[in-house]
Amino acid sequence: MKDLNTYILPYRILFFITIFVLCVNTSYSQPSLPQRSITVTPVQAICFGTLAVNASSGTVSVDYSGSRFSSGGVTLLNMSPSAQPAIFEIKLCQGRNVIITYSATITLYGSNGGTLTMDIGPTEKGGYGSIFPTLSDCNFITPLRVGGTLHIPANAVPGNYTGSFTITFNQE
Repeated sequence: MKDLNTYILPYRILFFITIFVLCVNTSYSQPSLPQRSITVTPVQAICFGTLAVNASSGTVSVDYSGSRFSSGGVTLLNMSPSAQPAIFEIKLCQGRNVIITYSATITLYGSNGGTLTMDIGPTEKGGYGSIFPTLSDCNFITPLRVGGTLHIPANAVPGNYTGSFTITFNQE
């Protein structure tokens, strides 16, 4: 005849294995770290709208809110295309700071020849070297609007002028 312990031993082993598995399944780990990379997407180009220039030089400015101003021999026309600031969308976790830097002046090239100069900025977060925090959580997008000033000489060639500029976004 077999001993009672011989029949109970497999059940005891099963009981201890079950307890061990339950303890392992209830362990906790550290939460994952938030995203550290910055993502920037340009969503709108700056546009100074339609304008006319007389015999003297002048400027046209578009601020980060999209308002347009002129000086000198520049007349603003209410025709398409409309004036608008450049817009960038920044995705970075909340609580991190972004430093913006950019070239102060770029050259635009005309469709019929000629060149114009454009001063970049300011942005809605400030000028060159400004530091600003990102908004909300890691999935929220912080917009950045950028204005500029276009310098138009008296002998400017009529046409459409295009160019590009680079803004650098560094996170702290």
